[in-house]
Amino acid sequence: MIRNDEVFKIGFISKCRGLRGEVELSFTDDCFDRGTAEYLVLDMDGILVPFFWEEYRFKNDDTAIVKFADIDDEEHSRRLVGHGVYYPKCHLPEPDDEEDGVLSSYKALTGFSVSNQENKPIGTIAHVDDSSTNILLTIENEDGEEIMLPFHNDFLLNYDLRERTIQLEIPEGLMELNQ
Repeated sequence: MIRNDEVFKIGFISKCRGLRGEVELSFTDDCFDRGTAEYLVLDMDGILVPFFWEEYRFKNDDTAIVKFADIDDEEHSRRLVGHGVYYPKCHLPEPDDEEDGVLSSYKALTGFSVSNQENKPIGTIAHVDDSSTNILLTIENEDGEEIMLPFHNDFLLNYDLRERTIQLEIPEGLMELNQ
């Protein structure tokens, strides 16, 4: 049985595609292209289920077309639409193997736990807006409130790709702007 702490969310199945059973995966992290897992994990009504993929190809920077084993027609692929897609942490590349030790994009920060310079938890990154040169993080705290923080590499103190954590030095007064 796959547990929640063994995986992290990378996206969702946005739609089925064609008659062969292919689906479109909208993702925030393309770790499946760099990692070693031959499967992705789908949340099927609260149960994490592995789906082995036969092949995939990128449609654009945040969408891949995936063909899963034993999903061979539109009827079966339609059942996957809307379900969350997760990647097993144990199949991530070792930090030393990671290209320059960086993420593939800022959107890959989605789902990371954020703490401040005193290591006090702030919340989890729910969304990354990288549509302009100013990166904006939407962080959801434990009370479900959204906190908006700009991101700059100068704020970065520490991060762990495997544990999906990031520590930021947040300039004085910036958190108060969210109140």
